[in-house]
Amino acid sequence: MDSRRLVPRTDALLADPRLAAAARRLGQARVKAAVTAAQQQAREGRITPAQVADVAVAALPAQAASLTPVLNATGVLLHTNLGRAPLSAAARDAVAAAAGCTDLEFDLAAGTRGRRGRGALAALAAAVPAAQAVHVVNNNAAALVLAATALAGGGGAASEIVVSRGELIEIGDRFRLPELLESTGARIREVGTTNRTTLADYAAAVGPATAFVLKVHPSNYRIEGFTASTGVAELAGLPVPVIGDIGSGLLVPCPLLPDEPDADTWLRAGAALVTASGDKLLGGPQAGLILGRADLVDRLARHPLARALRVDKLTFAALEATLAGPPAPVAEALAASETALTDRAKRLAARMCSAGIDARAVPAQAAAGGGAAPGVVLPSAAVSLPQALSAPLRNGDPVRHGVVPAVIGRTEGGRVLLDLRSVPPDDDDTLAAAVIAAADAQGPAG
Repeated sequence: MDSRRLVPRTDALLADPRLAAAARRLGQARVKAAVTAAQQQAREGRITPAQVADVAVAALPAQAASLTPVLNATGVLLHTNLGRAPLSAAARDAVAAAAGCTDLEFDLAAGTRGRRGRGALAALAAAVPAAQAVHVVNNNAAALVLAATALAGGGGAASEIVVSRGELIEIGDRFRLPELLESTGARIREVGTTNRTTLADYAAAVGPATAFVLKVHPSNYRIEGFTASTGVAELAGLPVPVIGDIGSGLLVPCPLLPDEPDADTWLRAGAALVTASGDKLLGGPQAGLILGRADLVDRLARHPLARALRVDKLTFAALEATLAGPPAPVAEALAASETALTDRAKRLAARMCSAGIDARAVPAQAAAGGGAAPGVVLPSAAVSLPQALSAPLRNGDPVRHGVVPAVIGRTEGGRVLLDLRSVPPDDDDTLAAAVIAAADAQGPAG
């Protein structure tokens, strides 16, 4: 008998408990496509009919979305390519709770429409005492665009934004601040030089056409040497509002990063508005935070563009839990002691060595990343592995089948370093399992 006639029927395969469970998780169409592909392999003689169900199950992803869970072992705490700040357990729980129907714009006590995201906005206001009012949009660039559009856009009499040449930054992926602002219809008035801009430079430029002075923290680079800049307190004496972009999302001073500006300090120094990111040093979801004078915040919040830039219920939930809940992972990573990191590296290396892997505990240097604290080196510790494990850790069979998360390290001196400052201690067992699985999948050469 032709063995191809023994290929199981589609309905019989879909009744397999593993495939039925996958259909509930991934959808019927995706599971049926995997079954069809496996049946075709059997008809072509590449697998036996008895293997069809197993092959179909193995081909299916662990979840419906294509995003793959990753352990960030690069040592860059806020890695843009890896989604920046990992959410806290409290924030993740809040997102799950908000995934269904919620009281996002409904007052349960009154039975009437309520203020959108009121809990998150209240938590943000409480976190920054100097802010008279707050608003949230979908990222920091959106916050700046909204401010420029509402206060300087449209070609009105006051449509100039005065900014230092040394602060006309590129914010990543070829997006440049002057182009972003000019897209709103505002005009840029550059003052000073790349390395030196004084109060007199600003004062000479301010006039009837000035909408506001923009003070930008150059959060992804640092200029050293013969330099001069003008602080917010000095700029606040000018006869126009000062808007400060701190970028990194630090809301109040952080002793671990004394040179990093924060929203509360800049507002107390006289900034009319401060904008910041939610997914950097704050450790929350992607969001643009707008804090400051009540009249200006209200003007931005009521502008028609604000509707296009508003955030959803999941962002509000994660933001509120980040602000009101326990410390976010990025805060814990910053505070981790070098001794504790070294002890973890030694334990993990020993565990991997016992599994036959060439693993060594080594000192390392980490960084905040994500446009925060440029030039600040964070002493750390890492597990050093053979470079041949780099690809299996990223995309080996155990990763593709959802058995373990992908692990992203960095390469130095022909070895892969898994820097533990960016890996939460609770993930050490998962990290060890992923490394062992990658080595096993690679074979004896691992």
